[in-house]
Amino acid sequence: MRVLLQRISAKRNLYDCKIRVNEKEIYKAMGEIRLIKPAIEYDDDIMMFRKEILETNGPDSFAGCYSLKLCETADKWVERCVAMENIETCPENFVTSTTYMAVRTSDNRVVGIIELRHHINHPILGTWGGHIGYSVRPSERGNGYAKEMLRLCLQRCKERSMDKVMVTCSTENAASEKTILANGGIFEKTVPGDGEVMKRYWITL
Repeated sequence: MRVLLQRISAKRNLYDCKIRVNEKEIYKAMGEIRLIKPAIEYDDDIMMFRKEILETNGPDSFAGCYSLKLCETADKWVERCVAMENIETCPENFVTSTTYMAVRTSDNRVVGIIELRHHINHPILGTWGGHIGYSVRPSERGNGYAKEMLRLCLQRCKERSMDKVMVTCSTENAASEKTILANGGIFEKTVPGDGEVMKRYWITL
């Protein structure tokens, strides 16, 4: 019996090891990414990112891209993102936030944008908006970038001494829900959002 249990344990360890190796291979294949603040040297790629979303999903699909759909130039968007970081320059009726671009290391391509709101003491954010919003470039979807973007953003949350964050998604957005769950999201409840039903998740840091 002891020998049998040892064999079962060995097989389990081998299986776990293979899973970890496969995850590393998938991550390597899709390309390592890093989060950086919006910078004007990415102006062409930022506007191409904007163009892709407008052509693929329409003007209402800029989650986490603070005002990008309203900006016709990259420098204007970068300027607005910088202003959002400080309470002195943050527009009225908004909360301070930090926006990051997810840039693929191999080719310096912007594959996503994610916004970290410093708090959700706000009627919309505190109800269904949450602490974090994000969008993946349409041509880069299906590669696991959303999961990694959220993971990296949660590290930024820890650096800000946040102990838990609320992340939400539409009941119709299975991909976003999968991303949240993969990062430790715990379902709380559903709430009415902007014309759709939203799922609220909390992630403890």
